[in-house]
Amino acid sequence: MRMGRFIRQDRKEGKSMKVATAGLLLGLATLAATTPASAQLLGAPLPPLGGLPDLPERLERPVERTLSRLEDPAEGLLASSRGLGAATLADVRRLTVARLLREHPRFVEADDAGQPVARGEVLALAPAPEALARIEAAGFRVARRSDLEGLGLEAVVLNPPKGVSAREAMRRLKAIDPEGAYEFNHLFQASGEARASGARSPSPAAGPMAAAGVRLGLVDGSAAANHPALRRAKVTQRAFAPGGARVTDHATAVASLMVGAAGPFRGAAPGADLYVADVYGTTPAGGSAEAIARGLAWLAQNRVPVVNISLVGPRNRLLEQAVAALNARGVVVVAAVGNDGPAAPPLYPAAYPGVVAVTAVNGRRQALPEAGRGAHVDFAAPGADMAGAAARGGYLAVRGTSFAAPLVAGLIARQGGRIEGLAATDLGTAGPDPVYGRGLVAFDLRTEPVRVGARALALRSP
Repeated sequence: MRMGRFIRQDRKEGKSMKVATAGLLLGLATLAATTPASAQLLGAPLPPLGGLPDLPERLERPVERTLSRLEDPAEGLLASSRGLGAATLADVRRLTVARLLREHPRFVEADDAGQPVARGEVLALAPAPEALARIEAAGFRVARRSDLEGLGLEAVVLNPPKGVSAREAMRRLKAIDPEGAYEFNHLFQASGEARASGARSPSPAAGPMAAAGVRLGLVDGSAAANHPALRRAKVTQRAFAPGGARVTDHATAVASLMVGAAGPFRGAAPGADLYVADVYGTTPAGGSAEAIARGLAWLAQNRVPVVNISLVGPRNRLLEQAVAALNARGVVVVAAVGNDGPAAPPLYPAAYPGVVAVTAVNGRRQALPEAGRGAHVDFAAPGADMAGAAARGGYLAVRGTSFAAPLVAGLIARQGGRIEGLAATDLGTAGPDPVYGRGLVAFDLRTEPVRVGARALALRSP
């Protein structure tokens, strides 16, 4: 049953930033107001790619440093400045997407709402044979048929005629087959960042693993399975994106928070069996809805009862069907709510019915100011002032809702996929609310960076 879908106005929403921080963010808001918003992932639609501004990196770095210091919602957004805070937090990911579109036009384009999609690809969902024949006669080519057997779904990836954008391709498909189901191949991003510290790893913990035999699934990049924190877990990985597998800090940190254990470091289900679907690969078009759906189908075939997805993006019909198919099979899907700020629209897959949506708190049990809010929030868990494993060894400081979700997934897996049994500490307004959901869990699993030699990082939160 879907939990945490509460329509309640949070009286504590919108708290003030530090004065110095507000000045910097006001500058960014002014820049955003006078510059074409040509890569806004959420919010106002984007103009065509020809209008992309040249957003210098020197303007991005101060924002990253600023957000990493927004640790105290008690000093956070005042109601009177709530709009400013939301706009500038969303601008961080806008800049990230702008760079993606600007630097990789061969791989990425924008849909009608400005969301990044795989260039030259559109998805046909369970197309009728006669409709597919008409589509091919109109110049479209079947690029591949996705293997979604584990979900009972069918998706066909189509390449439009040469020179036809994904936007125009969608319009043509709807004209050819008005009754059919077609979708962009949207690209999804990580909902937090981790950067390596170069610190030496503690020795692996001795003794039996607490969650041996428990099975978990992860949709992300590939994890560094040889990291000391992951050596005692059984990690099985498969690539679903172009270019094959690529080990990332993000995936390694998330995996360690799910099943890791070494020295003072502990994940939520240490020693569990972890199945990792790498949906990013080595190209800029990684993280596509199709790759995620294929990864979820593989996890379903391997009968993984709990899946963590620390990725965010727009609503997508194929991904929505894939999540619903998993839920129908009894699989619990846990997802991060994202870091676009308290007033941003909901991000997916966290906002789909049936998904356990997780927000993040810092070391003082305060909601991260960049974390998403809303009726879809189910639980809060640590997502800052904490460490995760680094791909090249050692540990790194992590921040974002990406790193809260795996802790909740691990706890659910340890109790056999049951959600109701989670012991949550009520925070904020009494009862379930849009900031903390049903309350805080897994706070005791937070490993302070200093304990494992991880240094602080400058936040760059997609």
